[in-house]
Amino acid sequence: MKLFSQYLFGYTNANIQVGEELTINQLLHVLLINSANEAANILAEHIAGSIESFATMMNTKAEEIGCLNTHFVNANGVHDEKHYSTAYDLAIMGQYAMKNETFREIVGTTFYTLPATNKYPSNDRVFGTTNELIKKDTSDKVDNYYYEYTTGAKTGYTNAAKNCIVATAKKDDIEYIVVILGASTTENGLSARYLDCKTLFNYAFENYTVKTINEKASILKKTKIAKANGATKHLNVVVEDEISLLLKKDTNINSITPNVELNSNLEAPIAENTVIGKITYEIDGNTYTSNLLAGSNVIESNAFNTFLTITSIILVLFLLFKLLKSNNNKKKKKKRKKSRNYSSKSNYLYW
Repeated sequence: MKLFSQYLFGYTNANIQVGEELTINQLLHVLLINSANEAANILAEHIAGSIESFATMMNTKAEEIGCLNTHFVNANGVHDEKHYSTAYDLAIMGQYAMKNETFREIVGTTFYTLPATNKYPSNDRVFGTTNELIKKDTSDKVDNYYYEYTTGAKTGYTNAAKNCIVATAKKDDIEYIVVILGASTTENGLSARYLDCKTLFNYAFENYTVKTINEKASILKKTKIAKANGATKHLNVVVEDEISLLLKKDTNINSITPNVELNSNLEAPIAENTVIGKITYEIDGNTYTSNLLAGSNVIESNAFNTFLTITSIILVLFLLFKLLKSNNNKKKKKKRKKSRNYSSKSNYLYW
């Protein structure tokens, strides 16, 4: 694929040459590791035909994944009053992006080298990550920002936005995402965005944990089912999926009350594993939910079936009785009519 470089003076670039042939994977590496602005524009034009069209695609995707206050006008984040987002929305975008294995692998890479190409015969374009959190450093220097649990993701800077970062870190199977915006330097010249990231990650790991409230296929409670026989009328309500909550470590899980909604008018028969309701937990603005299932088959009561049968027979007999009575009435009316006709005729002849 032939690419046409769009240099943005004053912004980071990868020295991509006009007409140079590079792969999409190579462009993604220099974009995400080195913040190469022209790589973003090249990819945008390749995918959407123009930067404007790509920005429209970005806005559509942002809304789709739940962003509330984001609007894009370009592909690389170059300052524009109409190009904006929030920490909350950037966290949503970061969480979504980290689910992509290619993205996760690239933003966890510290160095990358562009190979020689048709327009650039040397392999001296070596790029280091802009994310100091993932640069392994065992020194005790005050400006050592390495954080051993970091998994990614991306830094950013403009004169208006200052130092920004969306960072992720994982420990004990829990991964957190931190967003820092508008950071500068401390009084002693250290990067506030990295110091803040480390402080927030440490706080999260030290104070929060994931606790399982309901195991997969666990019995929540029993409920009585209408029209069921005696052996199956008390039904186990089963939680379909495991429900694990991010909670403070000192939280008493017994104090957490869920919202349990069973379907209205539950009655026999019910097949095992039928969805009969939903359980929901609301914790710190987060919603955790699972379907509730029937733990076994619920059989209709024989007494109820007998009642239905008797009721049906009575109804049929009643309808037959009404029909026969109606037919008898019609026959009697017909006989009376014939009798009147004959009487009239006899009287006429007699006269």
